[in-house]
Amino acid sequence: MPKWFKIIIGVFFSFIVVAAVGLFIYYQLLLKSLPDYEGEKNLPGISNKVEIYRDKFAIPYIYAKTDNDAAYALGYVHAQERLFQMDMLRRAGEGRLSEIFGTKTILYDEMFLTIGINRIAKEIFKQLDPDIKKILESYSRGVNAYIDEYKGKYPFEFDILQYDPYPWKPEHSLIIGKLMAWELDMSWWVDISFANLIQKFGPAKVKDIIPDYPENAPTIIPSELKNYPKISTAFLDINESFKKFIRFEGTHIGSNNWVVNGKRSVSGKPIIANDPHLAFQAPAKWYIAVVRGKNWNAEGFTLPGIPAVVIGKNPDISWVVTNLMADDADFYIEHLDSTGKKYLVDGRWRDLNITDYIIRVKDSSDVDFKVRATYRGPIISDIHLLNKQYPVGKYEQADLSMHWTGSEVSNELKAFYLIDNSHNWNDFKNAVKYFWSPGQNFVYADKEGNIGYICGGKLPVRASINPAIVYDGSTTSNDWKGYVPYSEMPALFNPLENYIATANNKVIKSFPYYISNFWEPPSRIERITELLNSKQKQSIKDFMKYQMDFTSPFAKEITPYILSAFENINIKDKNLKLALELLKEWDFSMGKYSQVPSIFNVFFNCLMKNIFEDEMGKNLFEQYIFIANVPYRTVAKLLKENNSSWFDNILTEKKESRDDIIRQSLADALTYLEDNYGIDPENWQWGVLHKLTNKHILHGALPILDRFLDVGPFYIGGDGTTIFNTEYSFNDPYETTLGQSMRYLFDFSKPDEFYIILPTGQSGNIFSGHYRDMSDKWLNGGYIKIITKEYYIRNSDYKLLTLK
Repeated sequence: MPKWFKIIIGVFFSFIVVAAVGLFIYYQLLLKSLPDYEGEKNLPGISNKVEIYRDKFAIPYIYAKTDNDAAYALGYVHAQERLFQMDMLRRAGEGRLSEIFGTKTILYDEMFLTIGINRIAKEIFKQLDPDIKKILESYSRGVNAYIDEYKGKYPFEFDILQYDPYPWKPEHSLIIGKLMAWELDMSWWVDISFANLIQKFGPAKVKDIIPDYPENAPTIIPSELKNYPKISTAFLDINESFKKFIRFEGTHIGSNNWVVNGKRSVSGKPIIANDPHLAFQAPAKWYIAVVRGKNWNAEGFTLPGIPAVVIGKNPDISWVVTNLMADDADFYIEHLDSTGKKYLVDGRWRDLNITDYIIRVKDSSDVDFKVRATYRGPIISDIHLLNKQYPVGKYEQADLSMHWTGSEVSNELKAFYLIDNSHNWNDFKNAVKYFWSPGQNFVYADKEGNIGYICGGKLPVRASINPAIVYDGSTTSNDWKGYVPYSEMPALFNPLENYIATANNKVIKSFPYYISNFWEPPSRIERITELLNSKQKQSIKDFMKYQMDFTSPFAKEITPYILSAFENINIKDKNLKLALELLKEWDFSMGKYSQVPSIFNVFFNCLMKNIFEDEMGKNLFEQYIFIANVPYRTVAKLLKENNSSWFDNILTEKKESRDDIIRQSLADALTYLEDNYGIDPENWQWGVLHKLTNKHILHGALPILDRFLDVGPFYIGGDGTTIFNTEYSFNDPYETTLGQSMRYLFDFSKPDEFYIILPTGQSGNIFSGHYRDMSDKWLNGGYIKIITKEYYIRNSDYKLLTLK
């Protein structure tokens, strides 16, 4: 046999072997883990047959004879599509990430053991109504049915990390709910970062840069704060690191929602809209489902891990939410004795509640960890002490405890179960009273034509109507005095305007209790209100356009200051002259193909830096601008008042004015753009700077996999001040981190259909065709129409899975 022929045969058989191995790997990684959408399954723990239809986007339509079986089926389909996502969240809340990630997540486990989310969830479960317990237990059986059935065939993340999921418990759903509350809470950051500024600069200078609403009463900063021990930022550092790890990035954590009644709609019936602003991630935050049980008859957006429709509709009503931005956490400087086991309150020493934990760590020794707590809450400044990453020397500090409404025993799941089953405004009001944390603006409409608003959440009653940043813990006079009674919470029903809108703004002007001082800048609500008033009658197509609106009233407010600063200035630089011409002609739209948004947003970043960093220093400056709504509101105020000492650069001999800093900032912005994107402004399109990538939790761990794990990158328009919110971090510009986690629209004139979209897709399995099949529609303003008529569903070409 000729040698060349032997070589050909060898190559041929090598190819066969490689192909066989490839097909085997393909089967192992792909086919084994993909969920079944068709057929019949005999599963334990279900009482009656359940039918699950799936449309071409894998949206399930669940038909069950009982509510418990409907919850079972929802748990099963959640696990089919999102088990890894669910497992990560429960592990985070339980303090069990290090079991699979090793030493890199010890600090996160310490943080959540300290906060006590797992402990709170167990206590809540004990006190739940029996019917809510049964829903949770049925849901857990559905999740576990999938876990047992698919053992050895789990999604590839479990293979990569080399572990199997443990059984789901009812408490795990409550943990995920509390973790959502933690994600949406920003008050912990503001209090500590402001306290650090006050300790450095004193109350008078810092008061100038703390955002305020006059009707809240003047901001009062306790004079003794500057004399307290240094307040550590370790807690902030650890929490920021965790949020990046788990993909909870972004700080415009809010939403837009609005509703018009029949007098303001083309259809003559209410139309309602919502687009929650949460961190972009893959898979998406939300999971769309249609649920039909005996009484439970709701459809819309669910959170994997929780048996409830959180945003959506039923045959009688529809409800949508935005973040209230409530200041629902306070910090107290505690006075401990030399043993570290007692704390001083009202002149008497009390025993700290000390709990011992063991953190299991993959490929390393277990970590012993103690949580110390006062009657108000845990001492969060302990978190870093046992970890070398944050040595004590870096954080010589006060002992800081935290009181958070999320650590109270609450009943949000009951709230949503009752909301899902509400028939009218009174039912809805009775349901929302059980919702505590995170505080939300609930906007409502019903088939009778009514519209309404309820502020849902527990608002602490403090001794004064203004925030005190950080309190002295040695006296009970600084304790909360209970909560605002539900009967006194802000509410609206059928207002004269015939519409209601919220965008994380202050919804109620006159209210005797303190809610918050870190509302979002008014840019989004101003634009929504402008659009709603732009015509007498609105249609669902109008609402589709509004949800994709890129106009920034904030940019409209700030741009005249730029142009004014350059009046009567002899301009020689070609690009500077062009930039000013573009800004003068700008319509304030943050379109992705326009260069002007790049000029404006880079300018604003430079402006913040030039106003604050010379005095604050890098670390304090980055803390201050971390919560984006703070500098947005403060800078606008400083520019308007034009009398702040912060404008002067203390590093120069000259005393700079507002206009000096504006001119320097625009020059710096153009230098940045020229250095990074070329001298030709044609290359400065906003989408080139402002890309969006929906990142998987394993992003970066194996870079070669990122192209499969992540959805994107995409050029995108908007920013944190537009209705189409696409926030970027001021500390890491200009990549998009947060925005429309979904879009929802419903016109009551067509009760059996509504419109939805996700930024990725329904599935969390990267090999599924539904992992990213909604992304193009989401990006380009598209929607999916959901039709809920049972006859239509049963006679369609949808895939059918039957559970027995």
